[in-house]
Amino acid sequence: MISKNLEKNREELKRIFKNSSDLIIYEFDTLCQKTAMVVYIEELIDRNGLYGSLIKPLIQDLTSHYDILSTVPIAGAQEVYDIEKISHKILDGNVALFVEDIEVGYLFELGKWERRSVDEPHNERVIKGPREGFVEDININKSLIRRKIKNTHLIFEGYTLGVQTNTNICLVYINSIVNPDILEELRRRIKNISLSSILDSGYIEHQIEDSPKSIVSTVAYTERPDVVAAKILEGRIAIICDGSPIVLTVPRLFIESLQTPEDYYLKPQYAIYLRIIRLLALFIAIILPGFVVALKSFHHEMIPTRLLMSIASGREGVPFTTLIEAILMILFFELMKESSIRIPGNIGPAVTTISGLVLGQAAVQAGLVGPIMVITVASTGIAEFIFPDQKEMIVLYRFIILFLSGTLGLFGIVCGLAVMIVHLISLRSFGVPFMYPIAPYDKQGMKDFIIRTPLGEMNYRPRNIGNKNQRKRNERNEKDE
Repeated sequence: MISKNLEKNREELKRIFKNSSDLIIYEFDTLCQKTAMVVYIEELIDRNGLYGSLIKPLIQDLTSHYDILSTVPIAGAQEVYDIEKISHKILDGNVALFVEDIEVGYLFELGKWERRSVDEPHNERVIKGPREGFVEDININKSLIRRKIKNTHLIFEGYTLGVQTNTNICLVYINSIVNPDILEELRRRIKNISLSSILDSGYIEHQIEDSPKSIVSTVAYTERPDVVAAKILEGRIAIICDGSPIVLTVPRLFIESLQTPEDYYLKPQYAIYLRIIRLLALFIAIILPGFVVALKSFHHEMIPTRLLMSIASGREGVPFTTLIEAILMILFFELMKESSIRIPGNIGPAVTTISGLVLGQAAVQAGLVGPIMVITVASTGIAEFIFPDQKEMIVLYRFIILFLSGTLGLFGIVCGLAVMIVHLISLRSFGVPFMYPIAPYDKQGMKDFIIRTPLGEMNYRPRNIGNKNQRKRNERNEKDE
């Protein structure tokens, strides 16, 4: 508990913070002849605001030590009687005030530290649509969502996770739309997280998934406020983590991988065309290397004669089997991807492009790989980049299909695809079928699958995600709700 003696409070705070050098404790005399003490963390607070809004009014205007809150013009000030709670708030950028002969502390929100400015997210660029993206500050991210959804039913529900880091996270949902069963299940999983540190939203993602051992993620993520707002309006729940620009959303559906925010800003006909291209790219990214290996190893009769002769001449002198050749090329491609991430941004694209062209051409001329395999792996890589949120699934499934095709041919590909589809159908995201609206089939849900109908015709939210109020509110059907 807080003591009337400022010296005891000083020693207790020094003990809690282990005499850290960035803990600032400053004492001064007020107008009412009482000694006051402010405590804060250096570089976490606004020093100009500290003097102008807190210290100066206490020195010049405080006539009674019981009138502190009415004297200090700072919104959000509060009284606290627990020194442990005060210490946690100090770490959030608050300034603590203690006054002689009073067994209460005061907290003032004067936090200020370096923040990255709101900018366009690098991984989710659009030609038509908003250009703003989330940053690492949880308060700025809250404001970005609040600007999109000006609704009194929009709820921000705060938690603190991580025994050592005490990271602030926030659940965001619309109270009148969210499914209460999903919300309660998410709360239960959040409260069961017992990690010592939470440094990014990825820590939370791995703890709340329905199937943590599955290679398919059932928790979506994005850096775009408009995407989060759209999902919240459908009944989903967003999870914001302080220190991370990545916001999680649950439940997740498979169709979200085929959708981009730009689909809803373009003409429906063109959006349908783009979704068909993405679906084709998904099959290319997973199946194409295995399909080529199967044809070249087991099913020569399915290849046109001229193409078969061209492939044979290209493989002349190659010392490896087709399967080994494909594995080597894919591994080389994975090395290029990793190097492009680690190399400094100003030279990374140039280095990876030159290395790909030069080494690929040199490998063909040296007879280590055939030109058809180079084209195959390059096409696979281009298709993979369309799905950055499912890269783990694509890479691992590609290897599985590749090994099956190299040993069993097209029969192995069919078996691998069958197992993959059964696995996807069996997945749940907070109780919602992952493959909705295909399995189970839903006619209303299919309006926003491959076929993207005009926004005015999509009158229902996804089944099992929102509450019983499935119909979206607008001026024409408001009476139906």
